[in-house]
Amino acid sequence: MTRILTSAICAVWALASVAAEAPAETAGMTRLFNGKDLTGWDGDPKLWSVRDGVIHGETTPENPTKGNTFLIWKDGVTKDFELRLSFRCNAANNSGIQYRSKRIDTKPGEPNQWRVRGYQHEIRNEAKLPNVSGFIYDEGGKRGRICLAGEKAVWNAETKKTVEATLITPEEFAQLMKVDQWNEVVIVAKGNRIQHYLNGRLTLDFTDNDPQLALSEGVLALQLHGGKPMWAEYRDIRIKAL
Repeated sequence: MTRILTSAICAVWALASVAAEAPAETAGMTRLFNGKDLTGWDGDPKLWSVRDGVIHGETTPENPTKGNTFLIWKDGVTKDFELRLSFRCNAANNSGIQYRSKRIDTKPGEPNQWRVRGYQHEIRNEAKLPNVSGFIYDEGGKRGRICLAGEKAVWNAETKKTVEATLITPEEFAQLMKVDQWNEVVIVAKGNRIQHYLNGRLTLDFTDNDPQLALSEGVLALQLHGGKPMWAEYRDIRIKAL
């Protein structure tokens, strides 16, 4: 009986909230946005611009997007990396940060020439789990929400996702997320392990062991989601290959 109780207690502890701070910024980061224009980026010029020194993406009823569209970094790819940036957006819709993603081939004349598929760090102006910034979405793929914010999880081809621990409680996330304000994101990817940090705290730790679906390299991009009119802004974008 004692052994059973001990095992049960250990299981509860394993799923308890485990706080972890973001690592110190790596030296030698490269800035991807000059604060003046969209040099080095490719996106729909009707939707993306620079306002007050930040990247501004916006859809309106008069100027919508047909499906999800992206501002794509042209000057490199993401493999093993540390990415840091700040974002803010409204709550009408959602945005995202694509990495290790693939640009989708389009035909001449298609209205949306800027589409990608792959890992997406969700961006939302919400503080109530699970519909918050930081979960991994399989943009253009078949796995949907691969790993939720607050989870330390492993994905295997046979068992799919297994949650090993909880990194943050709903109450802690609600205090961490700055609704209607700038929020800082850090993404660290090494091999098949990916970590997301929000405002200095680890909110997701994911290991992708699926030999067919795991992604190791691809483009970096910022999303405007199709549907309801929305805006999203990004600044201080910098990266370091690891």
